[in-house]
Amino acid sequence: MENTWKFNKKEFTDEMVPEGAFGFIYVIKIKIDGVTKLYVGKKQFYANRTVKKGKRELAVMKDKRGSKKKTVSKLSYAKYIGSNKTIKEAIENGAAYSKHILKICFSKMELTYEETRYLFKLDVLENDKYLNDNILGKFYKSKINKNVTEETI
Repeated sequence: MENTWKFNKKEFTDEMVPEGAFGFIYVIKIKIDGVTKLYVGKKQFYANRTVKKGKRELAVMKDKRGSKKKTVSKLSYAKYIGSNKTIKEAIENGAAYSKHILKICFSKMELTYEETRYLFKLDVLENDKYLNDNILGKFYKSKINKNVTEETI
């Protein structure tokens, strides 16, 4: 059981986050019933959040339309284990796992693009060793016909 992230075969720490980095693409390797399963996903280092202004800030304001402000908060990625229920349950039951960063991205668009690229490139919907069940909420493992024959070009 390992709760640290690895990047280039080394433990990844906050000091290693490049300036301007937005997030990363990761793979979690987990042993379930003696079989190694994989899950590919993305995680942001920071989140833009909208919060209500405090009483003092609101008291000074004449126009109440700006009663909220945007803040950037650092997300706790260190203990993150993904959103997949199968992985969460297996880890709770003591399954051995490891977390690996595949790529660091510098914008939200790049993060989404790279995750999607990895998911298609690795055939996560057609390969049973992957626990991913959809791509972008549009392509689902349960709806993919794995028995289609292709004509070679």
